Amino acid sequence: MYRFQVTRCDGKRVEHKTALGLVTTIGELEKDAWAEVDRQRLREHANQHQPFRGKPKTYRQLCQHYIENELQEDQSEATIEKAYTTTETYRRILDKRVIPRFGSRSPLTIEPLEIEKWLKELKKAESLENPTLDKIRRVMNLVYTHGQRYGLIPRDESANPMNWVRQKTTSSYTAIIMNPPQAFGILLNIPEPRRTLVLTDAATALRVSEILGLTWGDLDFENLVMHVRRAYVWGRFKEPKSKASKAPVPMHTVLVGFLLAWRERTPYGRDEDFVFASFRLKGKKPLSASIMVQKYLRPAAAKAGVLSSHLDEDGKLVEDDPRRFGFHNFRHSLASSLVKMKCDPKTVQGILRHEDVRTTMQLYAQSDQESRLEAQGKFLELLLQDKAHMVTGAVQ
Repeated sequence: MYRFQVTRCDGKRVEHKTALGLVTTIGELEKDAWAEVDRQRLREHANQHQPFRGKPKTYRQLCQHYIENELQEDQSEATIEKAYTTTETYRRILDKRVIPRFGSRSPLTIEPLEIEKWLKELKKAESLENPTLDKIRRVMNLVYTHGQRYGLIPRDESANPMNWVRQKTTSSYTAIIMNPPQAFGILLNIPEPRRTLVLTDAATALRVSEILGLTWGDLDFENLVMHVRRAYVWGRFKEPKSKASKAPVPMHTVLVGFLLAWRERTPYGRDEDFVFASFRLKGKKPLSASIMVQKYLRPAAAKAGVLSSHLDEDGKLVEDDPRRFGFHNFRHSLASSLVKMKCDPKTVQGILRHEDVRTTMQLYAQSDQESRLEAQGKFLELLLQDKAHMVTGAVQ
């Protein structure tokens, strides 16, 4: 007998059991029994939720119905497919935040103002940004609209309290922008192959997930382009973010030289191998972006003076900057540098592979203090036309 636990639709843990078969058929040893469990794929059901049946009485049950019907791992049959990262993010929000807070309540008794109050408490207690809180609000709204779509709750406005929940969406986050000398300083403090990876990121504005998904066969050294065919996110491969993301990426001869030099050194240089394969995993998967950021990128940024740091008792430099910093900052920095170089906005949009040029200019192209001073100076020259002394005299 195989015994396991599941979570009932009311949230209670209950034990279940399944007959594996006869000992004479399976074998007398415990390892034989576990082998039969795996052959029948029974571990998949352990510690899982039981499918919900009937009308939901609690918000937990409504959430469970939404998870079972909208957040399946296999999205091939979904009307609107969701990326794996999206389904996992929604699951985490529901399991870690929403269900513990409102799971035992009836969906129709949850009030808009108490949801707003809860979001404010989260913001204060955990220093969450407004976009994060708004994502929680949107996921709760998806659960309610899902319930209305399936006829589990009434289809009038009053059945969905999220219609009256207000939440700011603006973020206080400002990306750290590096100038070329600062980016070069970071490169000097990172060992290979991560140095070439960071250089590729800095020069192409590819998302790090797209760089990690590259194989040598995706690099067309003859025509000097990269083909973005996949992205590596949370240990899984997925389609690129959008249609624009699949556009060929230019690969300058300088970058080609670095990539070819790395290909000569790596034991994983076949067309089907990952460009930045993990040695620890014997080339079967790419490197880990999160480990690279913590172990290499942030310390290198501290040494280059991009992030603040201090010396510990042993005289070792320790990065202590609370600000967010990672591979995406190179994407912002390239966009800002190209705008400062007065590149055509459509060219910048093409390099960043944005579907809308407004995204490029509003979110990524930040001006620096030097550029703003220069622009202000040019305007004052036009305004005063070498007659600044007249204004000065009038003021005096």
